[in-house]
Amino acid sequence: MSALETRLNYEFADRRHLKRALTHRSAGPDNNERLEFLGDGVLNFVIAAELFERLPDAPEGDLSRLRATLVNEPTLAEIADEIGVAELLTLGPSETGDGSRRRDSVRADTVEAVIGAVYIDSGFDATRDLISRLYTDRLEQLPSADDTKDAKTRLQEWLQARGRQRPHYELVRTEGAEHCRTFVAYCRLVDSDVGAEGQGSSRRKAEQVAAMTVLERVRRASSE
Repeated sequence: MSALETRLNYEFADRRHLKRALTHRSAGPDNNERLEFLGDGVLNFVIAAELFERLPDAPEGDLSRLRATLVNEPTLAEIADEIGVAELLTLGPSETGDGSRRRDSVRADTVEAVIGAVYIDSGFDATRDLISRLYTDRLEQLPSADDTKDAKTRLQEWLQARGRQRPHYELVRTEGAEHCRTFVAYCRLVDSDVGAEGQGSSRRKAEQVAAMTVLERVRRASSE
């Protein structure tokens, strides 16, 4: 815990808050779920306020997409790796050996719980300072608003701008066991023979991959 405090540049007045933040629900009733809920709310507000100040001319839609990019599961999982919380997480016996520690969702939830623990331990100002430290590089290197749109949205906007019909999506098949299923989706343009498959851990993710492939193909074709 001392090493984690050093990486966070924050020392807990009551380490019981940090211990709870590092306890998965599978390990017992005194777990990090409530702290995760609190940390999620504080994180969303602090990032929203940062974006509001940094981008005074950005419309609400752009701000919402940028915030979603900064507080989503993959980004929080990256932060978890940067501060090394996964290795300190206490899991129940059923979760210890099945790879749960490395799941993006578990690592992301733990970061939110740590943020919630700091809020309980020291209040809003200390929590805002912590979030600012965790997000320094990401806030300095914000993506463009268009880059934050998902692939399905970008493909649809590209087609609509050219008076073309919306693409069609269908689930082709699912593969693998129930607990680690892979979905395969197909994206097809209804006014041409362009189409592509995509794979993902959910139908939505598979459709996004397929849409990105189709978008790359039509953009490349239009520039030739």
